[in-house]
Amino acid sequence: MIQKTTLILFRIFLFISIFILGANTSVYAQKLSLKPLDGVEKLCAGPTFNEFYVSFSYEEFPADVTFAVEISDIDGSFSTRFTTAKTLDVIPVSATQQTIKFAVPVDLVGSDVYSFRIKSSTGVVSGKIKNSLGQMSFPAYYKSYERSFSINKKNTTAVICTGGSLTLTVDNDTPGDIGSSPATYPNFKYIWYKNDVVISGQSSSTLIVNSLGDYYAQVDYGQCIDPNIVSNLVTVSSSSSGSAVTVNSSLGNPFCSNGEGTVLTATSGNSYVWKKDGKVIDGASARTFSTNETGIYTVDVDFGGCVASGTIDLKSTEFTSSINVPETNVISQGETLKATVTTDASNPSFQWYLNNGIINGANSNSYDVTTRGNYKVVVSQSAGCAVDKEFLFTVSYDSDPTTSVTKIANIISLSSYPYDVWDIPSEYKNPQTNVKIISSNGDMVLDVVNYQGDWPPAGSIDIKNVNPVYYYVIKSDTGEKKGSITLIK
Repeated sequence: MIQKTTLILFRIFLFISIFILGANTSVYAQKLSLKPLDGVEKLCAGPTFNEFYVSFSYEEFPADVTFAVEISDIDGSFSTRFTTAKTLDVIPVSATQQTIKFAVPVDLVGSDVYSFRIKSSTGVVSGKIKNSLGQMSFPAYYKSYERSFSINKKNTTAVICTGGSLTLTVDNDTPGDIGSSPATYPNFKYIWYKNDVVISGQSSSTLIVNSLGDYYAQVDYGQCIDPNIVSNLVTVSSSSSGSAVTVNSSLGNPFCSNGEGTVLTATSGNSYVWKKDGKVIDGASARTFSTNETGIYTVDVDFGGCVASGTIDLKSTEFTSSINVPETNVISQGETLKATVTTDASNPSFQWYLNNGIINGANSNSYDVTTRGNYKVVVSQSAGCAVDKEFLFTVSYDSDPTTSVTKIANIISLSSYPYDVWDIPSEYKNPQTNVKIISSNGDMVLDVVNYQGDWPPAGSIDIKNVNPVYYYVIKSDTGEKKGSITLIK
């Protein structure tokens, strides 16, 4: 009986021992062996590059095991907070070896002491991955902004008063457009330089300058810093008198207006007051001022503690012109109205028009008007500042027989009044009536509303052997009329 009891106890002990041994074997026999990052000292990622590879071997893992790369907290510790890198690809090397291609998270806060490890889906974690230098803590950054940028509104110079100061700022012209400037990323830090030497303790997007020198900024990506991600160089000089302020005209001086005028730009300062011929210009308080007018322009620039002034005597290369007739003119039949243009344009040319058609041979500064219509003359300056100016005027008869037209003419004599133009009864002369005239070739020669009896333009049709035929369509609120028009000499 004692032997049987002993045998039963032995078997129970043996079963428990085997169970415990087997359990320990299935857990503790799972091993991960890491290889150092091949040729990588630090993980400097960004929009243009974000692919890294880590290789490792493993033993005693189930066939369906998966692995991921984990990133420590910003101080290199896995004891508090860590993240999982994005797996881009899993590359099997053998049944017990694997390479993972992974990416640094785009929202990673940069640090010079990050650590990385492998974690399996069974819960087993590796030691820290080493870089190519054998270090288990090394830099990792995601460089969201990877190009040059500007400070001081892209101006390469700035002025301060003796004993004064100014502020250099990273430009952010479009704050809503993320990525347009490093300033659109509020957590960015910067390195500021004076005469190529780092300014200690300055890491914000602004820098207060109180001494002369050459300044620029660089986005601080720690040991992943890029010499190409820098700002323009700003040379800071001193000012104590108005001689330090200059005013430049974008179109030169004298300037040739391009329609929008020239842009006057003052030396960079803190604030500005513009004046024209000694009088303050309301609302002109920016560094630049646009104008089409000549005159003496002065700008007072506040550099922070002192005010200096600059002046430009702005002149224009444009010309002046005038015409001796008013916009509306009335003449009698057979009467002549002599229209004359006076101008100081350099090497001027002239072209006269009637009813928007060129009057052949009318190229002098005067023209003898003998028929009614809408006239225009264009004056052009071909030397220096090439500019055009035009004058428009109308001529009507003091008694116009066509005002009593009762029917639509189908024959027009181009040499005898009143049939020198095609006219229509007054009932059709309103904004609701559309008039179309079409040539025998199907070309639309007129398509207007509120027709006033001014077709064809004088001199626009030269009748040779065959009298040309045109077709008209009149659409009004009372219906539609169609017919033909024959032109004769």
